[in-house]
Amino acid sequence: MQPARLEHVNITVSDPERMASFLSRLCGWEERWRGPSQLGGWTIHVGSADTDYLALWTPDEKRPMRFAKGLPLNHVGLLVDDLDAAERTVIEAGLVPFNHADYEPGRRFYFFDWDGIEFEVVSYT
Repeated sequence: MQPARLEHVNITVSDPERMASFLSRLCGWEERWRGPSQLGGWTIHVGSADTDYLALWTPDEKRPMRFAKGLPLNHVGLLVDDLDAAERTVIEAGLVPFNHADYEPGRRFYFFDWDGIEFEVVSYT
């Protein structure tokens, strides 16, 4: 049996268009799908052409938008080839990189998106 792979992560965002555009610039991803969610609201899938992606969901007005950080998500890790270029993209989007570090398996920094979701950006090169 082949090892499992992470297929997608579904996160709640206030503006899926803005987040999809940002992740496309940051990660070189493309939009894979968009449409109404089965449970209400709207979803855009953005990721690599054939495997992993993030589902960016925004609720309709009947559902809560916010969840407390860490309950249950701590952060989303993104692997990039060029950490410096990724950091410039984050700054150009008006977001603030922090907690820069260099330890195995690579260099990294963190940032919070517009909805308070924490991302770790790491490069092994």
